[in-house]
Amino acid sequence: MIDPHLALKLAHLIGASVLLGTGTGIGIAFLMWMADRTADAAVVAATARIVVVADATFTATAAIVRPVTGVALARVMGVSLLEPWIVSSFVLYLLVGACWLPVVWIQVKLRDLACAARDAGTPLPAHYHRLFRIWFILGWPAFAGVIAIFGLMIAKPPL
Repeated sequence: MIDPHLALKLAHLIGASVLLGTGTGIGIAFLMWMADRTADAAVVAATARIVVVADATFTATAAIVRPVTGVALARVMGVSLLEPWIVSSFVLYLLVGACWLPVVWIQVKLRDLACAARDAGTPLPAHYHRLFRIWFILGWPAFAGVIAIFGLMIAKPPL
């Protein structure tokens, strides 16, 4: 028989790993950054298409799984959801989400702008570069927030 506590812990950890590696993490950011550095609209369009699908598939799913498994874990472990480290984690999670949601919209726009430039045989437009800078800037607090949440989950400080 599967131990519910261990199953929840595993699901929570997998969700955290997916978030770190995709939407707010290093994986997607690295792919988009490397594609952008080529300044090749076809490369950016292809990469952004994959990034949008990855965010919709993996990051969105993990973003839902994390709080659900977190609340369930706290209940199974008999830990109050009002523990300062849990409250801090939720606040940081909301900050991460506030950065991630516009990033998703921007990724779709970057993809569309790159596809249009590719199809027209023109360079990436100035609007693309402005949006990419915003996308890049929003990624930093989201990434830092996820790292901070990892730290809170591991240390469980009394704050």
